[in-house]
Amino acid sequence: MEVSGPEDDPFLAQLHRVQCPVCQQTMPAAHINSHLDRCLLLHPAGHAEPAPPRAKRRRPSESSALKQPATPTAAESSEGEAEEPDDGGETESRESYDAPPTPSGARLIPDFPVARPGSPGGKGAGQRPAAAAAGSASPRSWDEAEAPEEEEAAGDADGEDDAGRWDADSAATFEAPGGRPHARVPAAEEVRQLLQGKPLADTMRPDALQDFVGQGRAVGPETLLRSLLEANEVPSLILWGPPGCGKTTLAHIIANNSKKHSVRFVTLSATSAKTTDVRDVIKQAQNEKRFFKRKTILFIDEIHRFNKSQQDTFLPHVECGTITLIGATTENPSFQVNAALLSRCRVIVLEKLPVEAVVTILMRAINSLGIHVLDSSRPADPLGHGSNSGSEPSVFIEDKAVDTLARLSDGDARAGLNGLQLAVLARLSARKAFGKKSGQSYPPSRVLVTESDVKEGLQRSHILYDRAGEEHYNCISALHKSMRGSDPSASLYWLGRMLEGGEDPLYVARRLVRFASEDVGLADPSALTQAVTAYQGCHFLGMPECEVLLAQCVVYLARAPKSIEVYSAYNNVKACLRSHQGPLPPVPLHLRNAPTRLMKDLGYGQGYKYTPVYSEPADQDYLPEELRGVDFFKQRRC
Repeated sequence: MEVSGPEDDPFLAQLHRVQCPVCQQTMPAAHINSHLDRCLLLHPAGHAEPAPPRAKRRRPSESSALKQPATPTAAESSEGEAEEPDDGGETESRESYDAPPTPSGARLIPDFPVARPGSPGGKGAGQRPAAAAAGSASPRSWDEAEAPEEEEAAGDADGEDDAGRWDADSAATFEAPGGRPHARVPAAEEVRQLLQGKPLADTMRPDALQDFVGQGRAVGPETLLRSLLEANEVPSLILWGPPGCGKTTLAHIIANNSKKHSVRFVTLSATSAKTTDVRDVIKQAQNEKRFFKRKTILFIDEIHRFNKSQQDTFLPHVECGTITLIGATTENPSFQVNAALLSRCRVIVLEKLPVEAVVTILMRAINSLGIHVLDSSRPADPLGHGSNSGSEPSVFIEDKAVDTLARLSDGDARAGLNGLQLAVLARLSARKAFGKKSGQSYPPSRVLVTESDVKEGLQRSHILYDRAGEEHYNCISALHKSMRGSDPSASLYWLGRMLEGGEDPLYVARRLVRFASEDVGLADPSALTQAVTAYQGCHFLGMPECEVLLAQCVVYLARAPKSIEVYSAYNNVKACLRSHQGPLPPVPLHLRNAPTRLMKDLGYGQGYKYTPVYSEPADQDYLPEELRGVDFFKQRRC
């Protein structure tokens, strides 16, 4: 008894379909052998060029396929699809196999089984170029006659064919009324999809040093670090700079370059990683180096979050070259990183990005999103720059909005990009039309991001200030030196910088009390009263009402005459005490207190002259015998 298979029943042969391992085309199982013979002869290297895309055909349901044999429709016959006999014969027209493929508009199908870019399993899956010449009437390959079932199902679900998806995802062009092609302005929904799901700052992170802007002093073309990175000789580094200056981006670029040279790159964050995680990475690095001679680069973000003992874990392994350490920190490494670890690493200082660099980064993001920038100096109809055939509105942004966003970002590229993302998404959600601008009526299908939208998204200037970090001490030092230099305007600026950044007003008031004695001193004794009163007022009122009290005190101290006589004299006293050799001299007997009879019998207080009873100053020594004649107001040492 023979068991019948799909090849014995023509009807089942149409239901049982297989895929060619060479050209990836789907066909009945009965025809796979003959197809392979011809496919290998036509394409000995395993390549096959598909024909231009066909028109979309609905996928027949399984119930209808079971009721009647597959019969091509009139539309399919007009395409030149091979017809099958009505009696369900086993043979099918071989013209689809014998006809040579056309290179016009064809997409190269990858080798089997390796997937390559643009293949269905790769990054460009599901994308097709536009249709080839319309005069092509006969199918050139099996792909034209029978599309894979997966593509048919996707096409039916989306309601569009592959060519439509290609146009939506690619930078298509259109013909302007004058016959001049322009880049298609993406619809608002496309921009929304690009912005959703991931921060724009992470999406726009560059992959090459050529795209890394704003840090020319650290990694410029002529710098030593740039030469080392291009030669893949990465030393152990500590990247120090303010937020958003490019520390993580530079590590990302080093990671991409390392992968090209088979260097292992591991990323950890000190905010979540533990010492065991670091030891696991070091152990793997030792194995990689021992067995495969492979280097390991370990990037620790926010390395200042590790305490001293955790940082000591890196010391022997950085010393012997088991790992190359790259640490990123916003705090001063002199205070937050072990001195032993600093001696094994090179500190790279990344500065706050200038406004021009932030504008460059923002424009790169705007261009990648397909948002058009309106020039305020040359007002023009946005339709003159591009057109969108769809019903969805296109997105535009004012050039002054970009400049404002760059200034408000305060050198923080991350804040600028995220602010741009927030402003565009908010505007798209509101779907506000242009309205009338400069007497010109704009179509309702356009969305404009204005300067006010950007300001509303950021709410206020992004002020770089850390109450517990280096910027805290930098600003209070600037305030102190501005008051000492009798510059009330600069003093008010640094006061505002601290208060607007969230500084504790009582801390500022305490520093003003200190300044009143240290720098003003006896030149204006009432300055101390002003400072103490300001401190008490801040304690009673709090922010924001007490800010004017501090401002008044700051201006008073800046305008007051200065004298450091008391401050300098006391410093001389401290220097004398610290430099004294041997035991300190005793207190003279006539200056000692004698509350008991025994102490009086020992000579305490004898010979002391009570000066109020003298009409003139009494001749009496008040310093120890070793220091007689010393004047701390005139000489620095005793």
